[in-house]
Amino acid sequence: MTRYYTQKSLNYAKDLRTDQTDCENILWQYLRGKRLNNIKFRRQVPIGKYIVDFVNLGKKLVIELDGSQHIDNLDYDKKRTEYLTQNGYKVIRFFDNDITGNIENVLHSIIEIYNSIE
Repeated sequence: MTRYYTQKSLNYAKDLRTDQTDCENILWQYLRGKRLNNIKFRRQVPIGKYIVDFVNLGKKLVIELDGSQHIDNLDYDKKRTEYLTQNGYKVIRFFDNDITGNIENVLHSIIEIYNSIE
């Protein structure tokens, strides 16, 4: 896959990192610094023409958090997931209420899926 992104998308990713949602911040506190099972995640990373919420580049695992705004963007999210999948990424999605209401289950799911990727 050709990594094409512009300086504009890099700047936008940086802005997203400094202005993250509450749920992104909650999950990041568990993922940052290899805190979750010594797994390295990065946040707000450009992949092709998209910026993903969290990614482990080694196993190509993408984690996306979906808030209420995603209800209006189902087609966009579908195309985005298809693009990432076609380029070898495994995409998992959690709703914001999963993060706020059951973070332990979310973390368990991430570990299980990470461990299942060859």
